Amino acid sequence: MKNLNLKIIQGSALKGLLGTSLLLVFYFVIVTSISGWNFAQDQFLRFWYFILVLAFGFGIQVGFYSYLKSAVHQNVSAKVVATSGATSTAAMISCCAHYLANILPILGITGLITLITQYQIQLFWAGLAANLTGILYMANKVFGFVQITRSKI
Repeated sequence: MKNLNLKIIQGSALKGLLGTSLLLVFYFVIVTSISGWNFAQDQFLRFWYFILVLAFGFGIQVGFYSYLKSAVHQNVSAKVVATSGATSTAAMISCCAHYLANILPILGITGLITLITQYQIQLFWAGLAANLTGILYMANKVFGFVQITRSKI
């Protein structure tokens, strides 16, 4: 039983790290394809603390979800999956929404460009809040599952 639990924890941690890495790769691919490598580097250096926290938060959520999925043999409710996915998506959108300012002129939406550019920092904070909410929700589910499992032993 302990070996199985350790395998589940190790696999979940690996999936969380993979989720973090893939989100960072996604960030650099999107920003580089929109505005070029130099801009992507500049923006990352300027906002690295927001970007890394969002990426790690996403990875933590992926790890928690993976743990729950493995530990309860795919008996996680659809509500847990939907909430975590929606939170992560909201965080990612908040994180990267200001980069739409580079492509929106093509679409002719200049008012939205100004709004996104003007509130770039606030969008990061909204993303962090959504990310923290998702982490707390998933942690609550994991700890609740662990307590239930321990009480049955």
